[in-house]
Order: sequence, then structure tokens, then C-alpha cells
Amino acid sequence: MRRRLFFIQILSVLAAASGSILTGAVGRSFASSIEGHRVLDFDLLDAGRQRPVPTRLYLPQTASQTHPVPLLTFSHGLGGSRFGYRYLGSHLADAGIASLHPQHIGSDNALWWGNPFELVQRLQSAVGDSEARSRVLDIRFSLDKILSSEVSPLLDPSKIAVAGHSYGANTAMLISGAQVKETGLNVGSLRDKRIRAAILISAPPLVGQGSMEEVLGAVSVPTLHITSIDDTINLPGYRSTVEDRLIIFNAMSESQKTLAVFNTGGHSIFTDRTTRSGPEISERIKKATRELCTIFLRESFFEELEETKEQGLGEQAPFDRMTSSEQSTKEWLVKHNDLVYRFVTPFESQKSG
Repeated sequence: MRRRLFFIQILSVLAAASGSILTGAVGRSFASSIEGHRVLDFDLLDAGRQRPVPTRLYLPQTASQTHPVPLLTFSHGLGGSRFGYRYLGSHLADAGIASLHPQHIGSDNALWWGNPFELVQRLQSAVGDSEARSRVLDIRFSLDKILSSEVSPLLDPSKIAVAGHSYGANTAMLISGAQVKETGLNVGSLRDKRIRAAILISAPPLVGQGSMEEVLGAVSVPTLHITSIDDTINLPGYRSTVEDRLIIFNAMSESQKTLAVFNTGGHSIFTDRTTRSGPEISERIKKATRELCTIFLRESFFEELEETKEQGLGEQAPFDRMTSSEQSTKEWLVKHNDLVYRFVTPFESQKSG
């Protein structure tokens, strides 16, 4: 089998988000109100690539032209869709952060359709170099379209972050500045300088690229790494454990980085699914994950710094922000301490096991 940028071959069932079948004609969008946010679905088409990019946007009700909100764009795992990871997108929107979820045609839930005997072949194609690059371009295209749409005045283009789970975390690393060497990939066109921060959930390693220090050492945006001690994938001829996630975390030497390792929960507990861990543990891990993501994004977007400047605190603002950020993460750790195996922040090692 030829070299592939990404490990995720038959990860599929473990990594996929809970998907729904695409509905609606191309170009149609609709909105609905849910709690403190609106849900907007766009059936976009990248004409230049002749590639559909169905996209869902969770938009805070508080967003306005006078108070535009930050924007996170989320890349789903292999076999997922724009409808997945609702537990995270809806929570962020309720917290005042818009969440954009493009669907990657070619590595989405359509993989499960068709002849079951051809599934392995479809999965192998979905993790090839061409699809890896296309996923990054999907993120860029959906950002371009949303930031030029009728909702653009409600979004702050200076506060954009990326996140992804599993295969989506690979996509997030590439658009954040990972340095890949494959000749089929134009590295210069993959990084998007609009990205201010990255959340990497269950990130598999980029294989066939040399050391992770060489691949990820240039990533300079703040990063949040989330995994669990049971975040393990066993495949014929391949095994990936939480140690791979830790290698990725350690390799990002230029990033202001945070690491959370939960003491329970498998690879797919970070999707909308209720896993074999049971509904209670599954919901608790999701709650801790979305709360930590919210804290991280607020810190990365320097919201505390801006608030202190508005209050006229001038040069004291950076120190006030650090104190506030450190306090927020400590409070998160106290609240979810019984779920945490290891927790590391840019300020200090909070807990290790």
C-alpha cells in the first residue's frame, strides 16, 4: 500500500460522527431557533473544484453588527457530516462563539452507503493525499463563503479558530501550519493565516513525514489537545494509542498549548454518540470537553484582554488576562477532577498521572 498522509484507514466506525443524510437543494439555506442560537444550513458548491461543501452554522443570538462574534470552524472525523458534533457546536454558540461545520464530501457519511464489500476501498480512497488536501480547501472555501455572506457582519474575521476530531484533527493541523512533504500537496496553499487557534481532539499522527517535531514544530498558534487514556485504535497491522496524541502535543514546540487527558472514554466518546462507556460518562466527558473548549477559545481570542482595556486598565491588561485564564482552567480542573488523568496548561502542569 502506498504511503498515506494520514493513518486513519478503517478507523471509520470508531471515529465517525453521528451523521445524517444530506437534504435540500444546492444553494438553499434555512434557519431555526434553538436555545441561545440559530442553526443555518447552507448547501454550498465550490464551482472551481466542482465539489459540494454542505455547511452548518451555529450562530449565537447575541451576534450583531455592533458586537460581532468569534468563529470556530470544525472538521468532522472520517464518515461524519455537518450534522455531527452538535454537542460542541450548539454549546459554543450559546456561549457566544459561532461554530461552522463543513461536510467533507469524499470522506463523509456516504462512505457507509453502497456495496459493503467495497467499503475498505472507499475508506482507503477517503484517506488519500487528494482527499486530505480537499478537506483543507473545504475549510477555506466555507470560511470564504460565510465571511462574504449576509451573516458576515455578525462575525469577527480577526477571531477565527479551527477544530477537528480524529481525521478532522489532521485537517486542523494542516490548515494551522503543519509542514508536510508529500509532493502531491502544496504546503504553501494549505496554511490559512486567518486561523488564530486550533483544537485537536484525538489527533492521529501524520505518518510518512519524518519526526513530528519537523512536521509540527512550525505550528505557532495556541493549541488545545484533548484525548483519553482509552483513546486507542486497534487495526490489522496498526495500533494507535494515547501516546500518539502526546507525541503530537510535545512536538508543537512553538505553540502555547494545553493538554487534557481524560481517565475514561474511547475514541468515539468525543462524537455525539452514547458510547459503551454509558450515557452518564459519555455526557460528562462531552460536558467537560465543551466547557474546556469554550475557556480555551475565549483565552485565545483575548476577550479578557479587550474587556480590561475597555475598562481603562491599560498596560495591566496582559497580566490581568493571564490571571483570569489561569483561574478559569483551575476552576475547570476542580469541577472535572475525577475525570482527568493529566492536565497541562501553558502556565504550569496542573495534574499528571
